[in-house]
Amino acid sequence: MLRFICLVLFLFSFLLLGIPLLAAEWLIGRINKEKADYQSLRIVQWAFKNILSITGVDVTVIGEENIPDEPVLFIANHRSYFDILLTYSRCKRLTGYVAKLEMLRYPLLRNWMKRLYCLFLNRNDMKEGLKTILQAISYVKNGISICIFPEGTRNDGEELSLLPFHSGSFKIAEKSGCAIVPISLNNTAAIFENQLPRIKRAHVILEYGKPVYTKDLDKDTRKHLAEYFQGIIQETINKNSSLV
Repeated sequence: MLRFICLVLFLFSFLLLGIPLLAAEWLIGRINKEKADYQSLRIVQWAFKNILSITGVDVTVIGEENIPDEPVLFIANHRSYFDILLTYSRCKRLTGYVAKLEMLRYPLLRNWMKRLYCLFLNRNDMKEGLKTILQAISYVKNGISICIFPEGTRNDGEELSLLPFHSGSFKIAEKSGCAIVPISLNNTAAIFENQLPRIKRAHVILEYGKPVYTKDLDKDTRKHLAEYFQGIIQETINKNSSLV
């Protein structure tokens, strides 16, 4: 429980003390938007890295050199809240995450998320969901990567299982022409979800796959992108299960 208490105290302190930082970044953004954007990214990454240190997570990273220096669509399997911290803390470029609409309930947290180009998906309204995807496409075209969890929600099933990937997630890459970089995560639920509310030390594996451009795939594969990339991530988490 000590790690959980320390995490809550750190998060509360960061959000509270971050209020003047948010104001400062807003002012800087009126003069130099790119500078303010990258400063906000590094501030949040600093916070995430501290949280990971508090929790004692040991991360093995594979394939980070596969990420091209251009805006991409990251897709990842999703078993833990810590998936976001683990992946976002390593982003070199501006990257917006697609989050559930309910995250807008949390003041200050939502302010940082909006500053970092996060998008809030209404899973119960197809029209609003389409607007979110169109906004994500616009972000990519303007140099901002997007990360999405195609399962649509956290998977609390068996460790190596995956929920069906939603095909709509891949429209971002199809319409923008960006590369898709698959991210495979192993053992992240062992940090928190497996023993709520306790946090325990865990060894997790994070692997970045090679970038794939949809234009380079054959016609049949392009029709079944969700299944194709689910297969890539399934194969990778199966492979990496022995490394945990």
